[in-house]
Amino acid sequence: MDIGVFGATGVIGRAVVAEAGQRGHRVTAFTRNPARIPAADEGETRWKVVDLTDTESAAQALTGLDVAVNAINSGDDIPGQIAHADALPATARVLLKALECTPATRLLVVGGGGSLEIAPGVRLIDDEQLLDTTMTDVLGVPREYRTVVRAHSAVLDLCRLSNRYWTYLSPSAGRIDSGARTGRYRTGGDAMLPPGDDPRDISAEDLAVALLDEAEIPRHIQRRFTVARA
Repeated sequence: MDIGVFGATGVIGRAVVAEAGQRGHRVTAFTRNPARIPAADEGETRWKVVDLTDTESAAQALTGLDVAVNAINSGDDIPGQIAHADALPATARVLLKALECTPATRLLVVGGGGSLEIAPGVRLIDDEQLLDTTMTDVLGVPREYRTVVRAHSAVLDLCRLSNRYWTYLSPSAGRIDSGARTGRYRTGGDAMLPPGDDPRDISAEDLAVALLDEAEIPRHIQRRFTVARA
């Protein structure tokens, strides 16, 4: 398949690019900053610059892709992510609009876990006290990070309101870092999976495995699913 990865220089984006390449897919990695394109040989990966504030630029990037992965983050660090959280729904709107030009292209979105249900019909973001405790005590991020959590949730809402060919992946873990690729993971739907013994839980590499498994064998068309460490 021809797979494009937006946000390819981030932790998750890099893992997705690597996993897709290892599986023999034709990979195009997109970044908004040409200075972040690796100087070293990246195998068969093609790198391109795209402006996701512009629908025409996004539509050109999507042309010829079977799958587009939205792994965009709102910043390189916690303060940056908080300050630029509005970039998440903004770029999602542009991509969903651009997909009108290539309706057969499938959109896979790497989102957040705050919109997962902690009880039937009750999402984590609906419980302010639990959300604050989870962020500050478990994940070690400031309360202001809730703006990022809600921005990720807004992206899911935008997908659900669209008629595009989308799938949204929520990690049940709160933090995703690089780590071991085991090739194993647990899956669920809209409910948060029971946590493991580490707040980071699933690695970016295993998250990429789950995402590429879904790309190759679609099981969650126009639906969200969640993954956690096996």
